Amino acid sequence: MNSGELLERSLAYALGSVAEVGSASPGRATPCAEWDLGELLAHLDDSLEALYEGLTGGRIDLLPRADRVCGFRTRACAVLGAWAAGPPHTTLVGERPLDVRVMGAVGAVEIAVHGWDVAQACGLPRPLPVPLAAELLSVARCVVAEEDRGVRFGAPVDVPPRARADVRLLAFLGRRDSFPG
Repeated sequence: MNSGELLERSLAYALGSVAEVGSASPGRATPCAEWDLGELLAHLDDSLEALYEGLTGGRIDLLPRADRVCGFRTRACAVLGAWAAGPPHTTLVGERPLDVRVMGAVGAVEIAVHGWDVAQACGLPRPLPVPLAAELLSVARCVVAEEDRGVRFGAPVDVPPRARADVRLLAFLGRRDSFPG
């Protein structure tokens, strides 16, 4: 698995979801029970900023909070540009080194799944591409620990073992494959 390609595909999917936000109310419910759409977009923005910092060792200025969609697009381009420029092999998370390929793969899970969350909050039937979801599922299974449940993720949802990879990924991360917005 190429982390850069995985990150690029996840960003492309999420950008498609965010492009559909339009005039949707920032107060709309999302599959993330603690966040409304505005808070979810803010979280996506923060996630991209952290990815960018990890890839460059630098920092980009905070964008005005009024236009989260524009901010997401701008940061997505910055992240892709930083990856294409050849990021360092490791970055520090606190005092601990982290391989940027791992950071990119984990970021890809975060970005794609929250892209799905945005689409659901906007009432859009926008499934994750199955090949992308299959790769993300393998990453998620490696990095989501039981102690993350109830804090970062809900309990896994039961789905048939032969369900599509996108449904299994969402279920593993505590989501159902549809959200009654």
